[in-house]
Formats: sequence, structure tokens, C-alpha cells
Amino acid sequence: MIEVQQLTKVYPKGRGIHGLSFQVEAGTAFGFLGPNGAGKTTTIRLLMGFMKPDQGSALIHGQDCWRDRESVKRRVGYLPGELHFMENLTGLEFLELIAGMHGERWGIKQKRKRLIQVLDLECRKTIRKMSKGMKQKLGLISALMLDAEVLIMDEPTSGLDPLMQKVFMELILEEKKKGTTIFMSSHQFQEIERTCERVGIIREGQLLSIQSIHELQQMEYRTFEIEVKSTEDAETIEESELEWTKVDVGFYRIRVAKDMGQLFQVLAKVQVKRFAQCSLELEDAFMQYYR
Repeated sequence: MIEVQQLTKVYPKGRGIHGLSFQVEAGTAFGFLGPNGAGKTTTIRLLMGFMKPDQGSALIHGQDCWRDRESVKRRVGYLPGELHFMENLTGLEFLELIAGMHGERWGIKQKRKRLIQVLDLECRKTIRKMSKGMKQKLGLISALMLDAEVLIMDEPTSGLDPLMQKVFMELILEEKKKGTTIFMSSHQFQEIERTCERVGIIREGQLLSIQSIHELQQMEYRTFEIEVKSTEDAETIEESELEWTKVDVGFYRIRVAKDMGQLFQVLAKVQVKRFAQCSLELEDAFMQYYR
């Protein structure tokens, strides 16, 4: 559904993106991770046809995102990273304006009504008087209500409270069940972990890697919590070459690289009261990979 080949856009002083290539299969969700300034928003602007690439191409449903940008926009629900509204309109007036641009389809009105309820938007309030969180909800509704084949979202939960972040993830999972293709940049690792099958990691305009969520979670190391019975057991842990952190008396958090042999050799010398493997958060895996 989305195909990017050697996509390049260079700004003055060399910033931008350089030779990005990736694909997003129809009906799947792709997470785009990287720090501020890495090139995430530039990539999204090129996908939306807001800029012409210096080299390479971006296609959505076989259409070129620059040459066929009008047709591409008809297929896409878009949420920018920086929202700019006509501040004198109410939320409902803005949503009606967006719906009118897409033909005022009956399905849009029905979905808009449901999303307003689910996201608890005060839609009759003037946009100027809305909080950042309310404006983010308004942007989400304007993208989701179109029932588009493709969703492209730049930091979609910015400004939302934890409850609304959870509601957003549930909405994205609903979209996936319907077969919607989703491209989403984010700093919220939990939403990427729960909603995306694959992740692209970008740094300084270069695509470092594309991994499945499972592969990313399994990379580099695992963390265990271990409690031992005696002072002598604790000394054995502390005198070993394991990478350990003392949590409490006789209680350690141990990080192990791919080879588990050294851990098992040390554990064979002590009496263990408790042993548990910690779930690896995507953020930990991402930061380890980035390092």
C-alpha cells in the first residue's frame, strides 16, 4: 500500500532525509521511531505530497505522492504533528468543513458522531477556547472520520491524557480490523508496541533498521529479577561479572546479553528464593538499539 524507494529531501546545512526505502503492506500498521529532528515529519510531509523529493519516490496505492498528490489525499486520513485551525470556528463547524471537502458522505457523519462521543470532545466550543488536548482530539476525529484506506499520523497522542491515549489505541486497533493501512510516528512506545507489526528506526535522516516488534523486543539483552537467600549468596552475585543492580538486601536486577550461560553458572552456586524475567519495554529495546 505504501512504497518508499530511496526517498531523499535535503535542507540547507544538510538536514533532511537520505535514501529511505521501506514498504507498508495493506492492512498493517507501521511505527516510525526516532528523536526530534531525525526526519520523521519530513518523511510524512513527502508522503502527503506537501513537498517534492530531491530524489527517489513515495507511492500510496501505486500513485506517486508528489505527481498524483490530489488523488493520494483522497485516500488518506492525515493528522499533522503541529495542528493549525481556523480558531474562530467551533469544533463542529471545522469537522463539517472537512466533511464537505470529502463529499459530505453519510458514513462520515455517522462516524464523526461516534468519535465525538468516544473521545469526549466539546465540539460546540470555539476552537480558540480549546485546550491542547481538546485540539488534539479534534485533529484525530478529522482524520479518523473519513474512513480512509490509509491513515498517516504524526505524534497522534501528543497532549492527550493517559485515558484518551488508551481510547486512541483501541480506535487504531478497530481501524486495523477493517483493513486500514496505518503509518504512525510516535514517542509513545506503548502505543507503537500495542498497535504496530513493524517499526522503522530513523536517526539523522538515515533509516537505521526495520524490525518487527517482536525482533525489537528480543534484541541485545534480557532483564531478570533475582532474590537470593543468604549474605554469602549475595556476595557471590556481587563478585561475579554479571551486570547487576542492587534493588534491596539480597535482591538484584540483572541484565544479560544474548549468551545466558554466565548467568546460569552463577545461579548454580547460590540458593535462589525468587527468579523472574522482566517484560522488556519497547522503549528500553529502542534505546539500547539506538546506543
